[in-house]
Amino acid sequence: MSSVQQNGQRFGITEPISLGGPAELDVIKTRELEKYLQDVGLYESDEEAVKREEVLGILDQIVKTWIKTISRAKGLNDQLLHEANAKIFTFGSYRLGVHGPGADIDTLCVGPRHATREGDFFGELQRMLSEMPEVTELHPVPDAHVPLMGFKLNGVSIDLLYAQLPLWVIPEDLDISQDSILQNADEQTVRSLNGCRVTDQILRLVPNIQNFRTTLRCMRFWAKRRGVYSNVSGFLGGINWALLVARICQLYPNALPNMLASRFFRVYNQWRWPNPVLLCSMDEGSLGLQVWDPRRNPKDRLHIMPIITPAYPCMNSSYNVSASTLRIMTGEFQRGKEICEVRFRQVQMVGFYADSLTLLLWLDALQAMETNKADWDTLFEPFAFFEAYKNYLQIDISAANVDDLRKWKGWVESRLRQLTLKIERHTYDMLQCHPHPHDFQDASRPLNCSYFMGLQRKQGVPAAEGEQFDIRRTVEEFKHTVNGYMLWIPGMEISVSHIKRRSLPNFVFPGGIRPSHTSKGTWDSKRRSEHRISSAAVSNTTTTTTTEMSSESKAGSNSPGDGRKRKWGADEALTDQPKPSKHIAVSVPVENSEGGSPNPSVGSICSSPMKDYCTNGKSDHISKDSVDKVVVFSKDPAESLPIEKIATPQAPSQEAEELEESGDFGNQMIQQITLQDAIPMATATIPPLEATTLNGSLFPNEAVEELEVLPMRQPEVAHRASVQQRKPIIKLNFNSLGKTNGK
Repeated sequence: MSSVQQNGQRFGITEPISLGGPAELDVIKTRELEKYLQDVGLYESDEEAVKREEVLGILDQIVKTWIKTISRAKGLNDQLLHEANAKIFTFGSYRLGVHGPGADIDTLCVGPRHATREGDFFGELQRMLSEMPEVTELHPVPDAHVPLMGFKLNGVSIDLLYAQLPLWVIPEDLDISQDSILQNADEQTVRSLNGCRVTDQILRLVPNIQNFRTTLRCMRFWAKRRGVYSNVSGFLGGINWALLVARICQLYPNALPNMLASRFFRVYNQWRWPNPVLLCSMDEGSLGLQVWDPRRNPKDRLHIMPIITPAYPCMNSSYNVSASTLRIMTGEFQRGKEICEVRFRQVQMVGFYADSLTLLLWLDALQAMETNKADWDTLFEPFAFFEAYKNYLQIDISAANVDDLRKWKGWVESRLRQLTLKIERHTYDMLQCHPHPHDFQDASRPLNCSYFMGLQRKQGVPAAEGEQFDIRRTVEEFKHTVNGYMLWIPGMEISVSHIKRRSLPNFVFPGGIRPSHTSKGTWDSKRRSEHRISSAAVSNTTTTTTTEMSSESKAGSNSPGDGRKRKWGADEALTDQPKPSKHIAVSVPVENSEGGSPNPSVGSICSSPMKDYCTNGKSDHISKDSVDKVVVFSKDPAESLPIEKIATPQAPSQEAEELEESGDFGNQMIQQITLQDAIPMATATIPPLEATTLNGSLFPNEAVEELEVLPMRQPEVAHRASVQQRKPIIKLNFNSLGKTNGK
C-alpha cells in the first residue's frame, strides 16, 4: 500500500492520477538528476548556509532593537517597553528550500501597532541600517506595490518587507497562518503577509517536501534556461513555478523527482487554460477581503493563465501572463514533453527489432545517452533567443547616475509588458512579440541598459504582398506612458528602434563575442536525426521515404524562412561593429520561431479529444495519450484516475488580453459571462459558469467551468499558406526612424 494510502491523507482538490511508487530505474534517474543539479551549481555550500543563518539572526536583533528604540521614543509604559518586540519571518525560495548560491533572502518584519510603515520602518529603521558598516547597497522602495527595503547585510542580499499588526505586543511564537491575523490590517500589510502565508501553505499541501524541492529546483533551472522565468516580463516567477510543481506533486504523490519533472510537461502541455490551477478549495473567508472570482470581478475574467494562491485571500499569482507569453510557454511545455518521450520510444524500438542488427545500434545510442547525460542536457538546453528571429525591437534606456538608472530600470521593466500587449492588439495579433526576460548592458556605456523583443508574423496565416504593420503610434504611446513616470528627472531617456539579427550588438552574446554561425546541435536537429534512424529501422522499403524526408528537411533548413539552419547570405555578412538600424520599415519574412520550441497557439495545445473536467472539486485533467510513454522514467503502474479527468476544458485560442491601467482599450474588454443553471454545483469553491459560443449556444461542459471571452480581433483566414507561395513581406514603420531601402 502506498504511503499516501497508509496515512489516509489526500492532497489537492482531486484524486491523484497515480499512487504508484517508484521503480528501481526511477531511483537511479532521480540520483542522476540530483547530481546534475549539483554539478550546475544550484546548491549553496555549507559555509554559505551557515552564514545566511547568522545574518538572519543579526537582522532579528536589529529589528528588536529598533522596536525598543521607537517604543521608548513614543513614551510607552514600562511594561509595554519591556515586552516590545518585532519578529522576522522568511518566505520565497529561501523558505521553500530551493534557493541557490548568492540568492537573496525574502524576509518579513512583523511589528506592533505603534510602529508605522512610513514614519518608523522607512524612517528610524532605515536610518539605523544606513549607519551600520555591515549594511551596504541600501535601497528603500516605499512606493512599490509591496513596499520593501533592499540591502546587503554582511554580503548577503536581503529584501525586507514590513507588516504592521493591530497588536500592542508581538509574541515570539506568533502564528501568521491563521486568517484572523489579517483582521483590521491595511492592504499593504495583507500583501506583505501573503508571501509568508502562501509559502507555508504550499509546504503543507505537498505530500513529500523533499521531492517537491528537488523537482522545483529542476523546473526553476529549466525555466531560466528556456527564458520563461520572469513575472515582470509576462512569464512566470518563483511563486508561480512553485504552485505548478506543487500541483504535480499532488497528482503523483508517491513519484520521485525524475517522474514528477516528466509529468509536469505532460500535464501542463495539455492544461485547458484559462481554467485555474488550484492546490486547495478556495475559501471566501469572513473578513470581507477580495478573492479571485471571475463570476464577480470582471478583471479576473481576463486572466488567461490563472494560478491561484492557496492562502486567504486567494489571488491569481500570474495576472501578468499575456496571450503571447502563454503561447511561448505552451510551446516550451510541448518541447519538454517531447524530449521526455524520446527515450521510451527508443526502448520500444529495441524491443520491436530485437532480432536484427538494429538492436546493437540502439543499445549504443542508449549507452551514449547515459554516458553524456543527454536526457538532462537536452532538456536544459538554453533557448537561443538571438538566433530565433530575424527582427527585433531594441529598447534603450539611460540615466545620469547609477541610482537614477536603477529607479528608471524598475519603472521601464514594469511597462514593457504593455508594449507587447499593445503591439499585438493594434495588429490584431498578426505581429507577435517575444520579450527577452533580462536586460543587457554595454560595458562601454555603464549608465545605459537595453531590452530586446523578438518579432515575427503570426504563423500559418497568409499575407498579401507588401503588407506592412505600422506601429509608430503604438511605440509613441508607450514612450509617452513611460515618460510619465512620477519620479522622472532630466537624464532619464528611452528610445525604441528596429534591428535585424545580423546587426545585433555584440554585448548581447556571451563574452561579447558574436557566434560565427547559428547553433547546430539543438533538440530540433537531434529530433530529425532520431526520426531518420527510427524510420530506417522499420524496413528497407521505407528507405526512399526517409531519404525524401531528409531532403525536405535539408531544403527547409536552407530556406529563407528558417534562419536557424540556413547559411548566412551575402546580405547578412557580419561586421565587427554592427549598428542598430536607423529605420523601422523593415522586411520581415513570414517565419516560424527558430529557437527550438514550436510555440503552438493556445487553442491547439491538446491534440486528442478529452472529457471535460471540473477544476472546482472534481478533477483537473490531461489526455491519456500515452500514459506510460514518458521517457526518462520507467513505466509506472496503471494510473488509477483516468487522465482525461485531470484536464480542464480547452481554452479558446482568441483570449482577450489584460491591459492594466490602459484607458485606451478599456472599452474593448468583453465581460459577457453568465451562470449556467443546468450545471451541477462542484464541491470546491468556484461554482461552475456558463460560457457561450459566438452563435450563442452553450458549451457541452457537463460539470465543467469554462470562461470564454468573445474574440475582439478581425476575422482571419483559416487556411494555411501554400509552401510554394512566395513569402510576403512585412514592413514595420516607426515614426522616429527614417524610410528603409528594403534591406
